[in-house]
Amino acid sequence: MATEDTSVDRPQIYLITPHNFDPSVFAPQLAQILDGVEIACVRMALAGDEEDALARAADTCREVAHARDVPLVIDRHIQLVERLGLDGVHLPDGARSIRAARKTLGADAILGSYCGASRHDGMNAGEAGADYISFGPVGESSLGDGTRAEAELFAWWSQMIELPVVAEGALDTDLVAALAPVTDFFAIGPEIWGQDNPLSALQSLLAPLD
Repeated sequence: MATEDTSVDRPQIYLITPHNFDPSVFAPQLAQILDGVEIACVRMALAGDEEDALARAADTCREVAHARDVPLVIDRHIQLVERLGLDGVHLPDGARSIRAARKTLGADAILGSYCGASRHDGMNAGEAGADYISFGPVGESSLGDGTRAEAELFAWWSQMIELPVVAEGALDTDLVAALAPVTDFFAIGPEIWGQDNPLSALQSLLAPLD
């Protein structure tokens, strides 16, 4: 997940899967979105910890994503990354697991760190070896403790820190427009999966970027 100067390029899109899905049903939905919108990375965000279910979901998502040269990371499960042929892991606990994950997975794995609205946690995660930092929620949401990551945090980060930053959590078109100049990625998933046509919903949400 590399990025360029956000003053020139529009933010890239980081797709989050539903927390629960039937792989056979989800595969064509995922393919439709990856074919319809340029996606930088997919995060498999299943809620459960049942390894067989995670493996089935990962096999489906990996086949679809890798066929389109899109990396696939998994929430939390460091030990499943290599076993399932994934590209990295997204960790929800700031800097706490980053060093151990890097030691386990090596230099080439994608390591992401969700840091809520904490500048301090973001900097610590970056120093520990994260490839990107995710702040959120940016809208009204129960993500984390509900403390919003405000535009000022992203503006400061984009000016002071080179590490790519991701905005996520309860995004809408107004927030996409407001945060576009100061974030490298928008992480989008829950905003679209409940809609009749997730691809159309994603395209509408991203309209301010066009």
